Amino acid sequence: MCAYVLVAEDDPKQAELVRRYLSHERHTVLVVSDGRSAIDEVRRRQPDLLVLDVMMPGVDGLDVCRVLRREYDLPVLMVTARAGAEDKLHGFDLGADDYLTKPYDPRELMARVRALLRRARPATGTAAPPLRVGDLALDVLRHEVRIGDRLVACTPAEFRILATLTAAPGQVFSRAQLLEHAYGLDGFITERTIDVHVRNLRKKIEADPADPRYLRTVYGIGYKVVDGRAGD
Repeated sequence: MCAYVLVAEDDPKQAELVRRYLSHERHTVLVVSDGRSAIDEVRRRQPDLLVLDVMMPGVDGLDVCRVLRREYDLPVLMVTARAGAEDKLHGFDLGADDYLTKPYDPRELMARVRALLRRARPATGTAAPPLRVGDLALDVLRHEVRIGDRLVACTPAEFRILATLTAAPGQVFSRAQLLEHAYGLDGFITERTIDVHVRNLRKKIEADPADPRYLRTVYGIGYKVVDGRAGD
């Protein structure tokens, strides 16, 4: 699976290491050293994946993610020396799809890159009807979410969570189940990440995120998708 990968990393040695590993797997790689250039290159070339260092001069990785998430749904792998849980959750809150802490084994980086690319590219096949709950519709093959006629931009992880819930309306999924659907068996991602994604999804699909029509919390268990206007 060859892809175009943009790497935003201000450490030349680290950037060259990442470039070498990505190129070894036959990906096309472009390296930039600052956040402003990362934003410009995403807009110009629309890469398949962004490997984004958090601590860069000027516009840092968090600001890059915040800006790009308003426009694109490309997978974003954040890389940083900050190892705290709150730092990771803040990254996910801004729209990162995965988070890797320095120092790391380059083989782990590549495993995460492969997983993100695999999840972002749905399998080809016969078109299936959209998943629908009320005015909420998901096209799995096109990776599109709509509320009525409005197209909603979702990150790959958000889409997988919402698709899991929408495919089984009314069924309650635990955070652990949603975590597995969104990230696979990745022990480095915590269940609190699901709460961050759900909060972001509500901002995108609900008229009133504080009183959701579709994406409901089942306290002590997890989440479900229903059509609140249908009497649930």
